[in-house]
Amino acid sequence: MYKHLLVPVSFDEDHNTTAALTVARQLASEADEVTLLHVMQQVPKYAVNYIPEGFQDEARRAIEDSLETLGAELPHADGVVIEGPVGKSILKWAEAHDVDCIIVASHRPSMQDYLLGSTATHVARHARCAVHLAR
Repeated sequence: MYKHLLVPVSFDEDHNTTAALTVARQLASEADEVTLLHVMQQVPKYAVNYIPEGFQDEARRAIEDSLETLGAELPHADGVVIEGPVGKSILKWAEAHDVDCIIVASHRPSMQDYLLGSTATHVARHARCAVHLAR
């Protein structure tokens, strides 16, 4: 059905990554490729001096290890870590890598989400491929 699935992974407690991985597991058997993508937000310039040297590299390695562990349960899965604004980076990466379907976890919207929007909403509105929202 799909050749390349993309599962954006957030390690925040309020995101239901487990639901997205469950959907990916169901669809992955026919897919040629599954990518677990984590977007690290860039550290603001005013905060760079307060972060210990090497912290970003350590954090990246820890995230890559976590993605590898999550990907072990899925066939043809690879973990990728990129930097940038989350919603835009997911869409840009999906377009550049010919993704057929983005499986994104969504949480119950709060008042802040109604005013500002969520990453899942941004991806669903602007993706040029199929999007599966998982709660």
